Formats: sequence, structure tokens, C-alpha cells
Amino acid sequence: MKTIGLIGGMSWESSAEYYRLINEEVKRRQGGLHSASCILYSVDFAEIETHQTAGNWREAGNILTEAAAALERAGASFIVICTNTMHKVADMIQESIQIPILHIADATVKHIQQTDVQTIGLLGTKYTMEQDFYKSHLKDNELGVLIPNEQERIQINKIIYEELCLGQIQQSSKAYFQQVIQDLVDNGAEGVILGCTEIGLLIQSSDIEVPLFDTTVIHATTAVHDALIVKKD
Repeated sequence: MKTIGLIGGMSWESSAEYYRLINEEVKRRQGGLHSASCILYSVDFAEIETHQTAGNWREAGNILTEAAAALERAGASFIVICTNTMHKVADMIQESIQIPILHIADATVKHIQQTDVQTIGLLGTKYTMEQDFYKSHLKDNELGVLIPNEQERIQINKIIYEELCLGQIQQSSKAYFQQVIQDLVDNGAEGVILGCTEIGLLIQSSDIEVPLFDTTVIHATTAVHDALIVKKD
């Protein structure tokens, strides 16, 4: 089993989900008392969020680069950045380490390609929904991408940072997300990406009528697949 290097803490609420999902998937695949070989480097999200708000992505990237380098020195075989938004600096981090980064958007695209979905709704932080660093991975694979309107994006971002990242699950927020998803479906979305690792704490597949792609689940299970795969000579 390869050792998975996890950069977590963004927020720790979803990082805990990564740890649970990864170990449950290892147990499902290998049985018995098997669990994952992994190393978690958890950063202080308050510091990261301050840099995000100020647009200081390089400073935020430097923090994650240090984390990735520490995981590499500790023996990680590859890196899993336990957040969608901070994949904005994935290329910057990759330039500083020798081990690969398992990109969350690429893992999600491969999952979507196993379905008939061609037009996808994207939910996430305002950075993920509005900027191109994430959407480009979808569009480059010939997926049509729909995002909520401006007011909806503002409210979604607020719910993520002021509720979900603090472990607060509000039924009113769940209902709001369901309405936003319905709006996306009405505009042509055939499925929806939960492009923030906390949204899966609020919305599950049973809550909507179209296919749901939870990036936390997809990323975690893909990490296990990559950790267990045996390359032939």
C-alpha cells in the first residue's frame, strides 16, 4: 500500500470526512483490520482564509507547499489536497515537490465520464464557481458547466464559510441549496458537482433528483484506488 499524504484543515470538518472515507474504503477493499497508510498535515484554516480574502494566493500557496514538502519528506507517495478551492495553487505546489498531486477536479471528471452527463452544475466557494482554475478541467473534457447566479453564489459562499466550515448544519441552508440545484437543473444541468468538500455534510444524493458528484467522496476513494493499485513491470 502506498502512503497517502493529506493536506487538511481546510476545514478540519471535511478533513475528518476524508480520513473516515479513506479508511472505510480500505476496509471495504481489503477487509479485516486493514486501514490506510496515510499522513495528515493539518494547516490553520484561519490563516489560509485571510490570504484568500485578500487575494494573496501565493502566500496561501506557500503554506501548502511547505505542508506538501513535509509530507514528501515523511514518506508520502502522493499528495491529496483536501479542499477544492486551494487547487488554485496546485501547479505551484507541484513545482516544488517530486511526488504527484492527485487533482480533485481530474478525479471528478473521470467519475462524471462514467455517466451520460454532459452538462454539469457546479457548486462551491465563490472562487471555485467564478474563477477558471477548476472549471477549465471540466471544460477541457468537453463538459458544459453551469453556475448559480451572482446572488446565489454570494449566499452559497456565506453558508460554506460561516456555517459548514464551523460544523453548523442548518435545515434552512439545506433547503436553499436544494432550490439552487433545482434552478441549475431547470437551466439544463444533468448533474451537480459538490465542488466544496464541506457541502457533502449538507446535501446527499437522496436530496436531489439528478446525479450528484460529491468531490470529497470521489477524491477519497480515488486516493485509495491509487494507493492500492499495483503497477505491472
